[in-house]
Order: sequence, then structure tokens, then C-alpha cells
Amino acid sequence: MQARPGYLLLEDGRRFDGRYVGPEAETAGEAVFTTVMTGYHEVLTDPSFASQIVVMTAPMQGVYGIRDPDVQSRRPWVAGFVVRHLSSDIGSGPADATLPEYLALHGIPTLIDADTRALTRHIRDAGAMRAVLAHEGIPTRQAAERLAAEPEMSGRDLATAVSTPEPYELAPPAETAVHGLVLCLDYGVKSRSLDLFLREGYRVRVVPCDTEAADLLSARPDGVFLSNGPGDPEAVPGAVERIRALSDAGIPLFGICLGHQLIARAFGARNYKLPYGHRGGNHPVLNYGTGAVEITSQNHGFAVEEEDGRIKGGDGLEVTHRNLNDGTVEGLVHRERRVFAVQYHPESAPGPHDSRYLFNRFVETMRETATSATR
Repeated sequence: MQARPGYLLLEDGRRFDGRYVGPEAETAGEAVFTTVMTGYHEVLTDPSFASQIVVMTAPMQGVYGIRDPDVQSRRPWVAGFVVRHLSSDIGSGPADATLPEYLALHGIPTLIDADTRALTRHIRDAGAMRAVLAHEGIPTRQAAERLAAEPEMSGRDLATAVSTPEPYELAPPAETAVHGLVLCLDYGVKSRSLDLFLREGYRVRVVPCDTEAADLLSARPDGVFLSNGPGDPEAVPGAVERIRALSDAGIPLFGICLGHQLIARAFGARNYKLPYGHRGGNHPVLNYGTGAVEITSQNHGFAVEEEDGRIKGGDGLEVTHRNLNDGTVEGLVHRERRVFAVQYHPESAPGPHDSRYLFNRFVETMRETATSATR
């Protein structure tokens, strides 16, 4: 992998230099940072990072290589990758490739030897913003023109772009009894979430996020999982009507990340863009139900609006979890319906496993609903 001088240009004019590897043309996206210490393969293949240039705050990346089981979707989605040190050496354990090999194979624009600490501090203070990755052969003026043409994240529907183009179904392990069907509305789902349902003995049918409500209902699912995903929740077409139709039919709903924001919208709440978002594997969240503090994995740039400690406009919604760093809503439940959601990533890919219980809770809700229906 041949590196040459390159730079990251932010829309406020700040420039960060380093060594560039990747395509000849400049690449634009929203510059964000994540504080995960490991999990770069999961980050690269997380659809929630679509159209974003991701800055890794941990200084060394690549030390355990690339392992195929860590992949979270059908391809990498990041617009660009910024690291302090990129390692070609694999410390221990089996690996299918080195990180530099993987980045080169997929043509991911990468800036190496950048001052990621200074860049992270700048984004934290000035906010996430549009940026361009380029090599030294591209004049700053040309990069600035490309930057100006990049759409802002607010108002942008990216979920439809990353969603599966066709439905597909996954079966639980052969030795596991089949208990029912979970439909996944794919706004950018990660494979770890699907695996957790399969382990509980549920078939999982993943469908495009624009699937008509009538088609979803005709499948007679035990429950519907609304996945994580990128972009502005206010811009996802038809989501509100689709979610309300499913809930009106009495089907249990569980949402995470973008799914959480869309469920809030379906019951009258609104979302707003955070200054620089929450991305990392060490975010403390208070669970009001148990009083426990969960350390969570997060990746989102929007949040649910509140007023006087309540979800603003959220008909029947109550706050169940709260972020202890900035006080934002991290979980909600409907008082009268089988609907709940969290803003973070309980599938923990990467990240801590404190919140895996939420998948068990959804399984229990589906089983209780099925039992009630047979009485």
C-alpha cells in the first residue's frame, strides 16, 4: 500500500495533514469520531456510518487484523477513515487479512499519521461537519468545491440507500427449536442483532425499510425489530405510517438507534441533531427501571426531543433510560402498547454486553403476546 501526502479539509476551513491512501478522486462526508478502543472492522461495516468520515480516537488500529466473523453487513459503508497509526503487523490470533489489505481491497479513502487527538477535540468543540479527504495532488480549492456540493446530514434519507434491496430469511441453528418469526425492518441492520434472535430460536426475515405495511402484516410475525441505520430520522419516507400500522395491529415492536428515533416519531415526538453525536463503546446510561448504570455502545447523531423531562409530543411514551453524559433520552416505552426502544446498540458489536438483556426482553414480550393470543 503506497501512501502519499494528503489532508482532511473541514467545512470551517480547518485542515489536518497526514498520509493518504485510496482513490484518486477526493471523497466527501460528515466528519465524526468514535471512542471505541477495538472493533474497527465492525465500524467499517456498520451501515450507520454511511456517508461519514470516521476518526478513530484510539491511536493504533489494525493490531489484530481483519476477521471475517466480525463483518456486520454486506460491505463497508464509511466514506473515509482517519487513523493515527495503521498497523500491518498482527499481534496474535487468526486473521483473514491485515487492516491495510482490507482498506485497499475495498478502496476506502484513508488518512494515516493524522493528529487524531487534535481532530477529535476540534469536532467535539465545533461539532460534526462536512469534510473532504484528498491527496496532495488535489488543490484545496477543488476540495472546497467538492465539500460545498456534499449534502448536510440534516434532511438526508440514508436508511433507504443502505437497506437490503430484496427480502431474505435466516434460520436458527439446526439444533435449536423454532419458536416463531421476527421481521426486521432493515434501516441498516448489523448482523450481530440478527444472530441474537437466531440463537433464541426465531426465524428472521429481513425486509427493505420501504416494505408496505400490508405486506408486513400478511407475514404474521411474532414481532418486528426496527434496526439501527444512518441519516436523519425525519427524512425516512413512510416510516411513521408503517410503524403505527404495525403497532395498531398489536404486534410487539423493538427499536434500536434509528429504530428508536422512528418509533418516537410514530407516536408524535420529534428528533434533533446533536452537536457531535454519541459514538463509542463507553457511554454510561441510567436504567430507570433497575437503577443500574449500563456501559453502552453508541453510534448516532440525532436524539429524541424532550420538554420538562418528558418526551415532547410523544403520545403514551415514557423515558426508560437516560444518558449520564449529556442527559439525552436513551430509551422509551409505550405505556399501553407492546412497544419499546433504546437509542444505543445493545447487540454490542463492538462494545460491552451490559444491555444484551433487551433482546431477551423482546423475546419474552413476543412469547407473552403469542400466549395471550391462543387463550
